[in-house]
Amino acid sequence: MPKPRNTALDQLSARLGHAFSDPALLKLALTHSSARAGARPNEDNERLEFLGDRVLGLAVAELLADSFPKAREGELARWFNHLVRAETCAEVAQQWELGNVITMSGGEAGSGGRRKKTILANTCEALLGAIFADGGYEPAKAVVRRFWEPQLSALELAAPDAKSVLQEWAQGRRLPLPRYLEVAREGPDHAPRFTAEVQIDGVAPERGQGENKRAAEQAAALAMLLREGVWEAPADV
Repeated sequence: MPKPRNTALDQLSARLGHAFSDPALLKLALTHSSARAGARPNEDNERLEFLGDRVLGLAVAELLADSFPKAREGELARWFNHLVRAETCAEVAQQWELGNVITMSGGEAGSGGRRKKTILANTCEALLGAIFADGGYEPAKAVVRRFWEPQLSALELAAPDAKSVLQEWAQGRRLPLPRYLEVAREGPDHAPRFTAEVQIDGVAPERGQGENKRAAEQAAALAMLLREGVWEAPADV
């Protein structure tokens, strides 16, 4: 007798627009680490998530380059960070209704795991990794284009301030949000000069100066963006 079909997974495959040659990859992509049997490795979706993160990055970079042929590198980097960040992946995961089909422990499910943005985002990336492992880059790219391209119209095309760009850059790399500290204030009260330092865990800090706190923070953020290669010149601000 043929095995009964898993309707929920069939429906997910239909939403993705990809029929898996190896259904085991789909099931593995949907297996959260909390459901891993015992302590044996490679029985959850973490390796596929690692792979899918890279697939998503390449596909989104290609999508942006094709869609905005005249955009500068700094603009492309900002839009890229927005499209690959965890929040965007979680939104796509909700479109796919992943919360209903992720395999996780009862404790994780009971604590709201099916609605957690981190779990949804990671599973979204794992699915892209599974599609890549199952069929190669082209099917994975097709899924990215289908679900990420509609978001291009929602991108804020106006030139952003440095602090906003730095925050999106940090979020895109899943780093903590930037922190700003006032480290010095010099000069007379009618013409003060502030020095601010921006800190992101895991990234070397940078400092900037300005006539007020906000200007100093912007200068510090700009210095970090330039150093990290996100922006090429202060004129982008």
